[in-house]
Order: sequence, then C-alpha cells, then structure tokens
Amino acid sequence: MNQLANKTALVTGGTSGIGLATAQRLADEGAHVFLTGRRQEALDAAVASIGDAATGVRGDVSRPEDLEAVVAAIQTRGEGLDVVFANAGGGEFAALPEITPEHLQTTFGINVFGTVYTVQAVLPLLNEEASIVLMGSTAAHNGTPAFSAYSASKAAIRSFGRTWAAELAGRGIRVNTVAPGSTETPGLKGLAPSGQEQPMLDEMVAATPLGRLGRPEEVAAAVVFLASNQSSFLTGTELFVDGGAEQI
Repeated sequence: MNQLANKTALVTGGTSGIGLATAQRLADEGAHVFLTGRRQEALDAAVASIGDAATGVRGDVSRPEDLEAVVAAIQTRGEGLDVVFANAGGGEFAALPEITPEHLQTTFGINVFGTVYTVQAVLPLLNEEASIVLMGSTAAHNGTPAFSAYSASKAAIRSFGRTWAAELAGRGIRVNTVAPGSTETPGLKGLAPSGQEQPMLDEMVAATPLGRLGRPEEVAAAVVFLASNQSSFLTGTELFVDGGAEQI
C-alpha cells in the first residue's frame, strides 16, 4: 500500500469497469485521482464511491475543448501530474460490409484521437519520471470477425506506446500499454446482441487458458504496477492481462 503516496493521477473513462477499478486502486495506493466521464451522474457516483481522494471532471476525450477543463482542474491542485491512465474507449461489432463512416469515426474518435488528445493536453503537467499507461487490447493481436475497426484502433495504441516512450524518455517519462483480454465489465456484455450475452461469454471463457473471464481489479493491479516505481525500468512495453489467451 501507499506505492503512490502524494502522487496525482488521471484516469479517463473512470466511471465504470476497468477505469473505475483502477481509479479506486490508485487512490488506495495514496494518489489523488482525477476522473473523467461523459455522464455527470455516473461521474458523481464514481467519485462518491472513492471518496475525498477523487475529483471528477465531466468531459469527452474525443473533444479537445473538454480536456481543457481537465487540465485546469489538475493545475488548480498545483502538484502536476504523475500518472496518466488513458483508458477511455469502446467499440462494437460490425462486419466489413457493415462498416460505416460513423462507425469508424466513433471508434477511432474515442480510442485513437481521444488518446492522442489526452496525452497531448497533459504533457505540460507531467512531472519528471511520470508514468503514462495506455489502454490496449488483445484484440490488436488477433483476427476477431466483425471487430476490425476496434482491433485496428487498439493496434494504433500499441504503436503510440512504442513511439511516445522513445519521444519522452529524455524527460524520464515512461509509456507502457496494458492489454486486457476478455474482462467482466459492462462494456463487454454490451457487445452481444440481446439474448446472446451468455453464449458470447461462454465462448470467451473457452478461449482463455485460465478458464474464466478476467476481473477489472486484476487489470487495475497491472496498471498500478506500471504506474509505480515497481516498474521503473519498463517503458515501451505491453503487459498482457488475458489469462494466457495470447500467449498459450
């Protein structure tokens, strides 16, 4: 505990699932955590669940103007920024003939553009030896039918992680990517058509060597590791939290 005492962290998309679990864990480790989310009610509930160690700022990461409020809130605290978890993202199934400009714009707008905008916005606030953790996915490494836009967006995240690690090494800033596999979150269940949730989850479990879905808290533990001095000699890497799905 207290691996991140007196540190300041930012978690985008921090109102549910992996984002919320990570925000809670960062706070448990001593950090003050700024959370973003698009829905005020969900944001307020997340902050209330964490307590005084959390500050919520409503915003959509795909809109650079929304990130101005996030930057202003962090600046008001006056202690810079030590940890960034660029977590906000999402996706939905669409087979190749069904992909529309709107589908691409939504998927890349949040997952790709939003990640770039977030990291760009907070660069001036980052303290020496800060840690940036990007939200990747095992989807970037396999060919899941009807999931090409999402998978491509996460492949871009993996590339950003390598390049930004090289760009920011001179400032002592580390950049790593966490790649969850099938994890039990509201977003995962929401991918399936109505009535098909359980068959989809059963298929995912069958494809995971450990024989179960991951838990948000398990991904959060990996993010804390990458955010803390426990990983002080890691940068540009990708940490899989997938029950062995991409390794075995």
